[in-house]
Amino acid sequence: MQNPGPADDRETTTLEVRRTAVGETRLVTEEHDPTHLELGEIRLRIDRFAITANNITYAVFGDALGYWDFFPTADSEFGRVPAMGWATVVESRAPDIALGRRFYGWYPMASHARFVPTATADGFRDDGSHRQSHAPVYRAYVATDADPMYPPADTDGQRTDGEDRHVLLRGLFITGFLAEEFFADGGGAGEPYFGTARVVVLSASSKTAIGFAQRAAMRSDIDVVGVTSTGNVEMVEELGFYDSVVTYDAIDTIPTDGGAVSIDMAGNPQALAAVHARFGDGLAYSMTVGRSHHDAPAASDAPMEGPQPQLFFAPTEVTRRIDEWGRAEYGRRCADALSEFVDGSRAWMDVEHRTGAGATRQAWLDVHAGEVDPAVGLVATVAGAR
Repeated sequence: MQNPGPADDRETTTLEVRRTAVGETRLVTEEHDPTHLELGEIRLRIDRFAITANNITYAVFGDALGYWDFFPTADSEFGRVPAMGWATVVESRAPDIALGRRFYGWYPMASHARFVPTATADGFRDDGSHRQSHAPVYRAYVATDADPMYPPADTDGQRTDGEDRHVLLRGLFITGFLAEEFFADGGGAGEPYFGTARVVVLSASSKTAIGFAQRAAMRSDIDVVGVTSTGNVEMVEELGFYDSVVTYDAIDTIPTDGGAVSIDMAGNPQALAAVHARFGDGLAYSMTVGRSHHDAPAASDAPMEGPQPQLFFAPTEVTRRIDEWGRAEYGRRCADALSEFVDGSRAWMDVEHRTGAGATRQAWLDVHAGEVDPAVGLVATVAGAR
């Protein structure tokens, strides 16, 4: 066994969420003896991770999409929500994973996490028995020294700001990037945006929506319409990615000539139904991605006009694009697009740090309650002052 980490790496504190009421949380602390690390296992200290509306979506859809299975608990009432972050190996009994290496990937909202790694060309794959059914992209951890998307050094020679922005934006942007690419070739049929004149983006202030809109705005033949709450209109307009911005109660003012497609990050059935009612059969495709409006009223039993909404599953699109472009080209396109988006985010997003278990718990509650300005990104670190 390699040398264990320092004493403060021998206690793990984890934020857990009640699976049936995701606004309820608890903190669980457990001590661990490094000598009990099994052969082939590693333990990482989680240095930072993002808490966004997307994490709330993971919890809301935890059963339907298997997110609770990433980091299972013995208590079926509570679960551990995955979050994108950076972590450092502090204990290792895996010969191919050295102490001190840092990795980007999915982690629990915790101070530490344990994995059963299999070394890969750019990091490791989590081969714990509970992860076998998950898509490869969800099991992949990329080492900073082999990561083509690892952020460049900040002006002071550090990477703190870049890493913060990556945990906040990288996963969300790649989802938005892939969704926009899906529309750009008509889901593989080759007709951009299914032959329509515009795309309607619900929850236009969400980070995934902003990433999508930034890419869509680069195409001269599509009108990008953002739909947001009254309080976010100014912020969304100032982004410069939307050709027009309307509030949820003004969906019926969106022009219908030329038809449309829609992408729904809100998960608000009433807002989506309003888009369907506005366009009817002129809505060529209805994509659902997230649920930033987790407290929205339930959907009506009445069928919506137009097409059946289709859930966008990013790993499926990753596979399609790798098959089409090749793995190296896929990586290059993602890296180039992400770099441009992250650099541009400094104009519209501030980073706020929450350090310690209690502060992390409050960050979750603030995001769940919708009390975080969309122009602010929360980055949490449990492994700190409690």
